Amino acid sequence: MGYEDGDYPMGMDYGTAKRAATPSDMRNRYLRSRSFDDPLGDEAVSESGGYYWAPLAQQERAGSLASLISARRGTPVLGNAAPAENWRQPELPEVIAMLSYRVDAVRANAAAFLQHLCFRNDKVKSEVRRMKGVPILVELLDHPKKEVHLAACGALKNIAYGSDAENKKAVRNCDGVPALVRLLRKARDIDVNEVITGTLWNLSSHDAVKMDIVNQAVPALCDEIILPHSGWDRQPDEGLKPRHLEWEGVLTNTAGCLRNVSSEKREAREKLRDCSGLIDSVVHILQCEVDQKDVNSKLVENCVCLLRNLSFQIHREIPESGRFLEPETGISGTSNGGSQRSNCFGGRRGREEWFSRGRRNVDSISADAEYPKRDTPAKGYELLYQPEIVRLYLSLIRECTNPAVLEAAAGAIQNLCAGRWMYGRLIRATVRQEKGLSHIAEKLSHENEHVVKAVSGSLRNLSLDSRNNELIGKHAMSDLVRNLPPASPGDTLRGFSSDTVVSILQTINELVVDNVESCRRLRELQGVERLVAIIRSGARPDREVKASSSVLQSLWTHREMRKPLEKDGWKKVDFQPVATRSVPKSNAYDDSTLPLLDKNSRTGDKREMIPLDNLGPDGYSTIDRREAGKVENLSYDP
Repeated sequence: MGYEDGDYPMGMDYGTAKRAATPSDMRNRYLRSRSFDDPLGDEAVSESGGYYWAPLAQQERAGSLASLISARRGTPVLGNAAPAENWRQPELPEVIAMLSYRVDAVRANAAAFLQHLCFRNDKVKSEVRRMKGVPILVELLDHPKKEVHLAACGALKNIAYGSDAENKKAVRNCDGVPALVRLLRKARDIDVNEVITGTLWNLSSHDAVKMDIVNQAVPALCDEIILPHSGWDRQPDEGLKPRHLEWEGVLTNTAGCLRNVSSEKREAREKLRDCSGLIDSVVHILQCEVDQKDVNSKLVENCVCLLRNLSFQIHREIPESGRFLEPETGISGTSNGGSQRSNCFGGRRGREEWFSRGRRNVDSISADAEYPKRDTPAKGYELLYQPEIVRLYLSLIRECTNPAVLEAAAGAIQNLCAGRWMYGRLIRATVRQEKGLSHIAEKLSHENEHVVKAVSGSLRNLSLDSRNNELIGKHAMSDLVRNLPPASPGDTLRGFSSDTVVSILQTINELVVDNVESCRRLRELQGVERLVAIIRSGARPDREVKASSSVLQSLWTHREMRKPLEKDGWKKVDFQPVATRSVPKSNAYDDSTLPLLDKNSRTGDKREMIPLDNLGPDGYSTIDRREAGKVENLSYDP
């Protein structure tokens, strides 16, 4: 999983000297040289793919090799000077044997050389695992000398990097997570903390390790990294300069690790939400970055993806969630329109069956958002559904260019608007009041498909507010229709996946099912032609055919639309249900978003998506499982 960085240009120094750089220098250096992998998925897309560009990593240097040569053969090697003619590079079994040598310098150099050998070399990693080198490296994490435990941790970080789950399980099975936590509790050095958190980030991409990290490492990550270095608990006399800048690399690793484990299951999300100060600190970091207009960093990406995951199913998973649930308001307009629409295709029973699948519960009263008055400020998981966090997401959507951040921010709004609960209704109104609908809708024309899909789902949930529904139908319908497969070969084809096409179709259906103006807009934009073409093509997936048929059925239920459609040459039969091999199951009102971790792909951007016919009662919820968040460095210079 993930990808490995390219050849190393000059970058971060892993020497033991104290860092004297200013926070701004630290930020600039980190942005130039960080070595993290792809933003939301295990597989990075190349620059030509328009998704994420591989960051720069550390320069390969001769220090580790030279020191090892000197210790192993007794031959002095300085700088880039060539070794003696009788020198040979030690074999891997010899290097692993040196890890148990009685001289600490030899141990440190052997571990550093292993880190060097494991870079971009899955075969060496497997050999180290087979030769029982991993338990020795884990044991060295408890060594009192920095040069030893830092080099050992660096080797483990590279071993844990990549798609081979056996390497990650090997670290886990010899109690590597508790050993990393013990070292984290003791370490006070930025370099050591950065390697520890990078190793945990690499390990966290494997499902079998996630709960170990949640149970054993998350408290230490919060106590030792997030809380003290985020700046959230700033003292009254402290300056205004964001405290987290110097520790940005460590915080990025930590947020990436938490981002991964938050995608595991409900138990993990609940423990993260209950971790004192975690959400407060992450929101504070995000606010600082937005205030400084630095919204495209990996730190921002990991933070907003973490918050997105923690907002998944929040209306069901927070304590005493039942107090926020609201009764069903019924289907808007059924008192008058129901009797008219019940027989448009014949029997009332058959009509009600498809109607119950296709129609959506809509906020019957579209009022301004009035949040409950509070005696104390919101904190912890309560921050996840406050208007302040919604404004942060909207700021990111307006100002950010990183597709991963845009996707996550739109997905977070989609999650918060899911479900029949009080805050979902309030947040729909808040987005409208903050003029956010137009900014979200603009991203439908984004070049990145995953952004388009997330935005489409977000608009769908936002349209459950009747006023939002009108505005989205008026201003976003053209982009929605344009993103559908073309009706004729000469039209532009965006080439979206079936998941994205179905999401767009469902959003269109939400807009037209109760709004005749949106129906007229769809007809004017020649959307009917595109819908019929999907059905008649014979080459589109059943899910697309079924979703297109649902939109056409919704269109025909409006009596005002029948004569104009017939004038266009369409017949009643064109709007009747289409038989397909499978019928997607969904409860569209509970429409959260859930991207998954790509567990299978090693090349390209083949992301595993949720099959829409297996979604269950909370069909459209999103969790970010795709971030592998792995770090790999070539060598450590003792």
